[in-house]
Amino acid sequence: MKKRSLTSKENVDEAKRSKQQDNGANAPWIRRSVVGKASYGSVFIANKNAQSIYSAYPSIMAVKSAEVSVSGSIQKEKEVMDNMRGSANVIKCFGEEITLEKNQMVYNLLFEFASGGTLADVIKDSGSKGLLEVDVKRYARSILKGLSHVHKRGYVHCDLKPENVLLVANKKNKDGFIAKIGDLGLAKRVKQVKKKDPGRYWRSNPLYFSPEAVISGVQKRPADIWAFGCIVFEMLTGKQLWLAYKDLGKNEVLRRVGYENEIESVISSSSLSDEAQSFLKGCLCKKVGRRLSADMLLDHPYVKEFVDDDVNEASYGFSPWLDRAADARLNEVRIPVLKMFTMPRADQYGNAILKCE
Repeated sequence: MKKRSLTSKENVDEAKRSKQQDNGANAPWIRRSVVGKASYGSVFIANKNAQSIYSAYPSIMAVKSAEVSVSGSIQKEKEVMDNMRGSANVIKCFGEEITLEKNQMVYNLLFEFASGGTLADVIKDSGSKGLLEVDVKRYARSILKGLSHVHKRGYVHCDLKPENVLLVANKKNKDGFIAKIGDLGLAKRVKQVKKKDPGRYWRSNPLYFSPEAVISGVQKRPADIWAFGCIVFEMLTGKQLWLAYKDLGKNEVLRRVGYENEIESVISSSSLSDEAQSFLKGCLCKKVGRRLSADMLLDHPYVKEFVDDDVNEASYGFSPWLDRAADARLNEVRIPVLKMFTMPRADQYGNAILKCE
């Protein structure tokens, strides 16, 4: 069957008819305030429309949106998320929808709402003192569970950092949160890994690059483990692993990551417990072959004691108190939703699909 173009005259007319007939009254969700902006578009809070007769969405969500003509990276993320179902430690994606807003066709990707913000927010709020070690262990185990799932599905995240770890309300403990991996827009399949000129393909923050990514330009599963180790160090100390980043500049940081042997001395000179140091050394080993996998780290004594905190995807649901998270005073915009149709691939618009090799 031939795929339909999102920008064809037929679909634009269909969107206009939808807006005229529905007027947003039966739209399944209502767009609220913007909570973030990035190169791919914007992120909004959205609520389920209680008046809608066909919405099965949760009461509150996060929605990534961009005009269809520039939505290539979000569409790529949807392809990845389709392969990530089945883990309570990877942020949930509820699907995609096309809306007509101010005569513009907008692509929307609907996600589970992280009421606790990001791990970066929590680290910043610690005032450079770090988190309680018991919280570090819980978050670390949760991230590892998600990372193990990503790797078993044949992907490398390629952009793991505190900003991309989201804290979702814990059904077992309403005062606590589960750390979930999000923002898989740069993820790639392991089989797509090729050795490239690294300078052309670097993505994300160099503070979380692995030595092999800097030297050879290849990011495989061990590169995610390195980034995870940097995150754990940051949770424990409240400081980024490469403290002099702003003073040294990007090129000097990359030189240190790729060609210096400072990591072990940095870990050993810290005031961390022996068990924490052992865990970090398993993550931040410069030799790729000696770096531990996500499953091996889950068996490390540092996080193994929290196995009872693991959540099961089949039994995990949304807490009723999330209904109170949306501020009813925010200006609401009711969204007319287009009739569903087959999505073409992002590159049919000529958009460059982000690479991470």
